[in-house]
Amino acid sequence: MTIIANEAAVTPAVLKVMEETTDPRLREIMISLVTHLHGFIREVGLTEEEFQQATKILNTMGQQTDERHNEFVLMAGSLGVSTLVCLLNNGDHGATETTQSLLGPFWRMNQPLTENGGSILRSPTPGPRLDGHFTFVDQQGQPIEGLEVDIWHASPVGLYENQDESQAEYNLRGKFLTGPDGVVRFSSVKPIGYPIPTDTTVGKLLDAQNRHPYRPAHIHVLAHKPGFKTLINQTYVDETETLTSDVQFGVTAALIGKLDKHSEPHPAAGDIGEWYSLEHRLTLEPGASRLPIPPIK
Repeated sequence: MTIIANEAAVTPAVLKVMEETTDPRLREIMISLVTHLHGFIREVGLTEEEFQQATKILNTMGQQTDERHNEFVLMAGSLGVSTLVCLLNNGDHGATETTQSLLGPFWRMNQPLTENGGSILRSPTPGPRLDGHFTFVDQQGQPIEGLEVDIWHASPVGLYENQDESQAEYNLRGKFLTGPDGVVRFSSVKPIGYPIPTDTTVGKLLDAQNRHPYRPAHIHVLAHKPGFKTLINQTYVDETETLTSDVQFGVTAALIGKLDKHSEPHPAAGDIGEWYSLEHRLTLEPGASRLPIPPIK
């Protein structure tokens, strides 16, 4: 048993216990966590009042997380943690570009199976038409057949269907299968950039830091097949200033899709006014096909 003599003795005592952890990876993580966490507390001179406030904030974040909203995922993005973890674990451990990106807090399992080329509109959703054309290839540039691909995005008012009672269940969501060409085609409406929720803990932090809450417009992709690491992607379709000031720090050059505006009649829908096409090429790495933990139900 260790008797703590003074503040300098706390960290060595805790590290000694952490070193007894049987699992080697957990031991490595806990030793590093304690070292950096204790170092942070000493560096900033954390007061008792600040510590009490921090524990209250964490408790509040737990209370703000439910089947429709995940505050911890939102906070991780707003601090750049999600992007850092993603880039460290993909693209040859950050050495090369990658089309892997953030899952975000709104992925749902069991999205409706949709015919390739079909629409993901499941209730009236005003907005300019968008035709997506996503090509999925392996690291050698060869198309991948038989990929199961989830597509989802926010509406033209900036809300996902689980946030908006006026939208039908699974509106702007669909599951597709790639053919021999490795392509998924779909029709939808053009999404817009939107603010993340600002009435929760993350919103209060942004306000305290004088930061805007906006994300650039994007379309989410999740693709998986045995033999490949599950691809989680956000393809950006925005050209506004938020592309370079994303509140979630999610934009890299490899994630920006080719968005074109058209004024001529649509080849299938006729004269519908302005419409858009979006093309993107996404690369999967070899690895295990595992689905992430759904942030919401």
